[in-house]
Amino acid sequence: MFAGKNVHVTAVRKKDGSLDYLEVPKKEIPWVQALKKIPFVRGIVGIIESSAKGAQHLNFSAESFAEQEGDNEKSKAEEKPGIFSNISMILGVAVVGVISFLFGKFVFTLVPAVIEQFLFQNAFSNQFLHNLIEGVIKIILLVGYIYFISLTPMIRRLFQYHGAEHKVISAYEAGVELTVANVQKFNTLHYRCGSSFIVFTVIIGVVIYSFLHYDGYVERILQRLLLLPVVIGVSYEVLRFTNSLREVPVLRYLGYPGLWLQLLTTKEPEDHQVEVSIASFNRMREAEKRITEGRA
Repeated sequence: MFAGKNVHVTAVRKKDGSLDYLEVPKKEIPWVQALKKIPFVRGIVGIIESSAKGAQHLNFSAESFAEQEGDNEKSKAEEKPGIFSNISMILGVAVVGVISFLFGKFVFTLVPAVIEQFLFQNAFSNQFLHNLIEGVIKIILLVGYIYFISLTPMIRRLFQYHGAEHKVISAYEAGVELTVANVQKFNTLHYRCGSSFIVFTVIIGVVIYSFLHYDGYVERILQRLLLLPVVIGVSYEVLRFTNSLREVPVLRYLGYPGLWLQLLTTKEPEDHQVEVSIASFNRMREAEKRITEGRA
């Protein structure tokens, strides 16, 4: 999936070799656009919006894949839809995507705090050290989770397409012709990636939590929940700041933790996957041109 200023585009290759596209124009809702201009608030709005869009495009890819599995399998699925299909039909794919994101944030916020409290509650009294250990536990759980799901064929394939997207963007930014051979020369890592944001939420969380005192387990958990929007908002601003400094020889290292995590969330793509990513990117550029010319 590639996002332009006015449209999001996803390309899916069918079994016959042809490509199927999903183009979703961006709808400018005045109050949302106003919120996206407010520092520390725009990060929360952007993440929720991205979760909704991502779920919509992933659902398109899944449906395109399912359509090619044969009429028998389709009829079985229609006769006996799973629980997740029912939820999607009731709430809508975008809403499910947002709920999944929020649930994931709650889990990876609360579980490390619970584990740290259980293991080290009486080991020492320094709360900064408790917060630091909690952050380490969070990183371990996050890395472990991503690693193990990346072992499954479906997720590995998804991560390969993620790597292909990064390669295409890097090739375009370098000004080279978008051919498979040219694109494959580039790295799968890219500074402007959501994976970097995940790491920043952990680091910023440790810093923010260190300024507050808590008495007991319940208060600690409540703090984590209440401060979650603050952590997300501040992390987004820090990520924007580090991205703006990536050309500065010394300060560019601020973005390295996010790049390290991308070693897990991206995989080297095959040529046919790069072809799909190039097609999706070109389709996005064509759609952007149509929309811009239509407004002129």
